[in-house]
Amino acid sequence: MRRSQRMPVQMEFGETDMSTSRHGAGIPSLCQAGALALLLAIPIGVGAAETAQKPLSPSSPGKEQPLTDSSRIAAVVNGDVISEADIASRARLFAISTGLPMSPEVIERLRSQILRQLIDERLRVQEAQRRKIIIQDVQIAAAIKDIETRNGMPPGALRAKFAAAGVSAIALVDEIRAQLAWSELLRDTIGPRMHVSDAEVAEQQKLEAQSVGKTEYRLGEIFIPADDPSNVADAKRFAETVISELHSGAAFPLVAAQFSQNQSALEGGEIGWQQANQIDPAVAQVVSQMPVGAISTPIRVPGGFSVVALQAKREIGQDIATIVTLRQAFFPFTMPLSDPQNPTDQQRQALMKARSAADTIHGCDQMEAFAKSVNPPSNPVSPGDVRTEGVNPPPFRQLLETLPLGKTTEPLISRDGIAVITICTREQKNVGEITAEDVQRRLLSERVEMLSRQTMRDLHRKASIDIRDNGV
Repeated sequence: MRRSQRMPVQMEFGETDMSTSRHGAGIPSLCQAGALALLLAIPIGVGAAETAQKPLSPSSPGKEQPLTDSSRIAAVVNGDVISEADIASRARLFAISTGLPMSPEVIERLRSQILRQLIDERLRVQEAQRRKIIIQDVQIAAAIKDIETRNGMPPGALRAKFAAAGVSAIALVDEIRAQLAWSELLRDTIGPRMHVSDAEVAEQQKLEAQSVGKTEYRLGEIFIPADDPSNVADAKRFAETVISELHSGAAFPLVAAQFSQNQSALEGGEIGWQQANQIDPAVAQVVSQMPVGAISTPIRVPGGFSVVALQAKREIGQDIATIVTLRQAFFPFTMPLSDPQNPTDQQRQALMKARSAADTIHGCDQMEAFAKSVNPPSNPVSPGDVRTEGVNPPPFRQLLETLPLGKTTEPLISRDGIAVITICTREQKNVGEITAEDVQRRLLSERVEMLSRQTMRDLHRKASIDIRDNGV
């Protein structure tokens, strides 16, 4: 394949311009990080330790101004205080996620549900502390990176978004720390039940085989709890606010990660492929009438409300997809690329090395050997099977689908480094087959979710919770 036939993907975020220049002082514009995040596993470079250096302070200068009387106590949970400042901080987090303008009126509309979420979060953290569960900063960094990847954001974008709004990221870090601690607590509690036997899997596969040809749905869910009848109206109002912002363009995975109260939250609300008989009947009835891409109204389910996004649907057992395997070399930048027209000397050198690799590497074996010698530990030589239909932006998906096997791409540039990729295999597969791994994962997820709701009910029953209507 002649050099002029290659398909470089070098473009600004959100653009589709595939032009490139191999001359001049500047580095070609950036490749869409949403696609590279899938393949390159670029570290985000920020964790709780760093964000914790910037505590949320209602009296701090700039945009971070108090929207309510931050000295007031909103609730006391087993002796731990939740302040009005905590509520305002979480409301700002919601505002940044959705684009909703913050005002005292908006905070008041969201206040009851946010307080409920903070109470649940405090109970979870207290129980995790009692069981001596510690979440490391690296775990939080990985979770934030995953949130960015699911939302097609470049590494560090969440931190930059908060900084641009004049808001500390510590509220998000605290929330993620609580979610991770709760997940570890549930894993420890469920213990031997974490193992799903081969007999259980075989029996379930046998049952599901009878459903081949029927419709199943790929769903995302945001669960808003409302166990107490007195909370139902507030929960529904909060769910309606979430839906309004989703319709206005807020990213479903980001909103789910922050506000969904089930165990799929850290996966962006992703609950995967579900048959109608595997989900709540009320949800199944709504989903069966929704077009792909739609978001439901609040659906009343046991324990609260579900907001469901229908991501896709298919016939059970039939889902033909294009699967590629590849090898990749990655040349990291020592500092993020902020201006493609004014790169640092190190960034220019990385580009020269990447271009040399693109010119001289032919075939996957060569790429694998070369990548093993240059890739940092955080960047795998092979990301495993990649389903092209799920890759964005479209020009990058087109590259994966059309680049001849064994050929090497032009340098693919992101803010943290440059990759060159060689496609090894490309084939059509039926990924709709009911595998033992899928069945095992779903059965385990159901057990963990049931345990989570049972444990939260127990914690509420035993807790001393004092909600201050007027503060102190």
